[in-house]
Amino acid sequence: MALDLADILKIAPAAVIGLTVHEFSHAYAAYKLGDNTAKEEGRLTLNPLKHIDWLGFFLIIIAGFGWAKPVSFNPNNLKNKHRDEIIISIAGPISNFLLAILFFVIARVLYSTSYFQTSNLEIINLIMTWGIINFSLFVFNLIPIPPLDGSHIYLTFLKEINPKLMTNMYKWGTLGLILIIVAENKLGINILHISDMVSGLSKFFIDLMSF
Repeated sequence: MALDLADILKIAPAAVIGLTVHEFSHAYAAYKLGDNTAKEEGRLTLNPLKHIDWLGFFLIIIAGFGWAKPVSFNPNNLKNKHRDEIIISIAGPISNFLLAILFFVIARVLYSTSYFQTSNLEIINLIMTWGIINFSLFVFNLIPIPPLDGSHIYLTFLKEINPKLMTNMYKWGTLGLILIIVAENKLGINILHISDMVSGLSKFFIDLMSF
């Protein structure tokens, strides 16, 4: 796939910021809930080099999906295992949602100044693009297919009810997710409706902030 340098320069900073904040939020949530595993592994930091998986980052740039280094935690250190595992899992996507709103707010504040209303609109568009990318990370990671964060909402219970089924879901979940994404991109089949949800979120906040 031929890469457009302008698109790379738009996507790369948002991907670095979004993935870093995402994984840091997992680590911080685990730490606050009583588990020091992520802290001991050096993940309780906003240093991107501690979180970025370069293959996953490269795929985000060229394919629109990817991953960072997963944050480890020990469920035995949690006071309320099911509740706390869910909190740790959704902390990442929620951080991307809040980050997206922050980018939209920054863009709106800049747009309210006469300097950005009359010129340099490309800066406004760039910041809004970063917001949209973080909405994408939010929606994508809440898909309830292992190993994505959304799956942990029910897997935390399933591992006690049927450990074998949970293991199989982890085993085949990634392959299934890749096949779905390939089918969407190559065959034009809209299965997950990620773009629809991201567009809806973006439009809502654009209208809300009166751009």
